[in-house]
Amino acid sequence: MRQNPRVEAPREEDVAGLVAAAVAGDGAAWEAIVARYAGLVWSVARALGLDAVDAADVSQTTWLRLAEHLQRLREPERVGAWLAVTARREAVRTRQRGHRLVLDGWSGDGPDDGGDLDAALLRDERDAHLWRSFSGLSERCQALLRVLMSDPPPSYVEVGEALAMPVGSIGPRRQRCLQALRKRLDDATEVLR
Repeated sequence: MRQNPRVEAPREEDVAGLVAAAVAGDGAAWEAIVARYAGLVWSVARALGLDAVDAADVSQTTWLRLAEHLQRLREPERVGAWLAVTARREAVRTRQRGHRLVLDGWSGDGPDDGGDLDAALLRDERDAHLWRSFSGLSERCQALLRVLMSDPPPSYVEVGEALAMPVGSIGPRRQRCLQALRKRLDDATEVLR
């Protein structure tokens, strides 16, 4: 499996500066914060098993909470961690209200209309195979991998806050989860042969 280079998280003073500018009414700073952390907020909600509709509600509520509390943040340089914790709390509340959970399935776009039908069918089959294998992982592994795959990638501090995990255990757990996924994919491929 190809390793992607880790995108560096913005420096704390850069994030604190964006928060200060947003508090002062700078719309571009607010948009920069949203652009940087929207993937994290979304992936936290999805990692806790919410479907796309409920995850969108959680995302919207999380951003509303940030707008309400932005000027009162004690550590503006940790706004990503604050968003991760807030998204997790909102997702838990949503789950407790009895919304249905979707732990399997494809949430992306369908095949391109202009693309080759065979290629689209193969891509759909590959994606279905991946999601079946992914859904067989433990809930903790699914949650961790979903959060880690958000775009842009969150820092380990943000992941730890989002999933209530010690930062030092994220890398080793990630490795074990990826090995388990690889094994499930290999086992399923052997059955198909």
